[in-house]
Amino acid sequence: MASSEKTKIGIVGLGPVGAILAVKLREAGCYVALCERNEVRCEKIKKSGISLENVICADAHFDKVYTSAAEMAGLDLDFLIIAVKTYHVPAVLEAAATLHSEKLHVVAALNGIDAEERIADVFGESKTLRMVLNFAGTLVSPTSVKVSFFQPPNYIGSINDACPDKARQLADLLNSVNLDTKAVDAFEIQKRSWEKTILNASLSALCGVGRLTMAEAMADPDTVELIEQIINEAVQVAEYEKIRFPDDFVRRCLRYLKKGGDHFPSLALDLINERPTEIDFFNGKIVAYGRKHYVRTSLNLSFTNMVKAMTNKNIATRIPGAGAQINKRILDKGLVNKNLVPASFRNSDCFLGVDLGSAYTKFTVIDVQGKPLFRYALRSFGNDKAGQQNVMQTIAANFNIRFSCATGYGRKHFYETDLVKTEINCAAAAVSQFFPGEKNILDIGGEDIKIIRCDRHDNVENFYMNDKCAAGTGAFLSEIAERAQIAVDEMSSLAAQSAHDKPLNSFCTVFAKTEIMNWIFEGLRAEDIARGIYLSIAGKIAKMRLDPGIPTVMIGGVAAYHPYLKSLLDELFHKDIQVLDAPQYAVSYGAAILARNAFERSITNGQPQLPREMETISI
Repeated sequence: MASSEKTKIGIVGLGPVGAILAVKLREAGCYVALCERNEVRCEKIKKSGISLENVICADAHFDKVYTSAAEMAGLDLDFLIIAVKTYHVPAVLEAAATLHSEKLHVVAALNGIDAEERIADVFGESKTLRMVLNFAGTLVSPTSVKVSFFQPPNYIGSINDACPDKARQLADLLNSVNLDTKAVDAFEIQKRSWEKTILNASLSALCGVGRLTMAEAMADPDTVELIEQIINEAVQVAEYEKIRFPDDFVRRCLRYLKKGGDHFPSLALDLINERPTEIDFFNGKIVAYGRKHYVRTSLNLSFTNMVKAMTNKNIATRIPGAGAQINKRILDKGLVNKNLVPASFRNSDCFLGVDLGSAYTKFTVIDVQGKPLFRYALRSFGNDKAGQQNVMQTIAANFNIRFSCATGYGRKHFYETDLVKTEINCAAAAVSQFFPGEKNILDIGGEDIKIIRCDRHDNVENFYMNDKCAAGTGAFLSEIAERAQIAVDEMSSLAAQSAHDKPLNSFCTVFAKTEIMNWIFEGLRAEDIARGIYLSIAGKIAKMRLDPGIPTVMIGGVAAYHPYLKSLLDELFHKDIQVLDAPQYAVSYGAAILARNAFERSITNGQPQLPREMETISI
């Protein structure tokens, strides 16, 4: 244990893999520093540490938690473990390059074939190790990971056998805390990375394209045959790379995959949520090596191209041949009044609100009277900033933006506005423009439900949120409607034709999908299923606190696209619930109002507005 106390380890990326390694290495007696780019989660981990539950139970606290790898420069680390998605690696390396030292060795705890090569380009092959990890988990809170499985052993090796002692050192540390890990040579670690990638490539893209969970994919004999052919293609390519698998390898893979639960693989979730994917290091690498050896990989190529096509489907995130063309397209789509001449906005004061929601990023530009001039919604694409930049450039080119405000889940990572406020404050500001005085605000968004209580002075008096489950939200509605094979834009009209009085009982998406399937098998009409879904959401809202005797105003995307839900809530609460105009843009509109108010205060006081980093957030 004495030697482990001297081992200094930095871990970049605190998804389930990074978090599990962090807790276990801390348990092994190492000095562990962490890097988590999300500022809110970073603060929570500093305060509460990280806990593991289910298959592995442990917890640990950490003295050093940073938002950038560059901040670890003074720690004199022995190891830096990079545990992020492959598409985040370039940004991590840019920040981590300053950590270069004689003693530092870098460990790639990454998915995919050749994922470690970019690390080796920066730190050198002799300083680079690769890990193949056979555990996984789910973040159930910012500081808690539910470890779903561990199928030992893990593997670690130097990629060119230059530092086998370092591989053994890390393996010994992990073995000392029952995280069974084998130190292997360069050839073995390469084989193990191919083995795991083949398993990932066999199901991940298919589940993403087909919107199937692992269990659903493996329950269909036709799909299993397709999966087997994908594996066979990969095995054939591997053999040309001198990587040999046992004769029963394909059968073992299928047996392993059949144990997969009723959940989506990581790449499938990225695709479904319209985030970048790791496809280039999964099926894409199998295709690349197939071309090298003139081996046809038709299925892997098909799924690679389908995933890429689906990832790039939002026109605003593509880089066109001419910037002016996409500028015009965005402007034409976003103008509230198509008859106004855009040039007129360049000479008058305008204000911008940006709501970075979990599903969509919304942009609203207003004039000094608070009149909306421009509205635009863009799918939230993780770290793909191209779409946001296109919209921001269009706004900057056509409107005289004097002040701006960001809000929503991603507000702290959006640095192009002057002000940052919570969506609670922005929602209150928006609704108060049209409904001054005491009121309830019901905001049903993509991932949560909020009820905001405002006093007679339009100040936020209190607010309530649904539990951490996303039941009843826009995401829940979309998934359940898809399983019921009902077009989301037809749900309200269908439900209005039904007198069905049985609500959907399950709020967990997985169980709700099963209940929907039972309804379909029982022969329930689409109209009755639609009404049952709305009844369940109305019941969910009824359990939250909605103060009587004052007006209630509904905002959010669900209010915009599911008008029948308002009708049910009217009946349930015996009142006429109001719906704000363009309710899906209410929060971004409120952000623009707060930007305008802040600008006017600075003019009145004769002082510049506080810089962004000093802006206080009251809720």
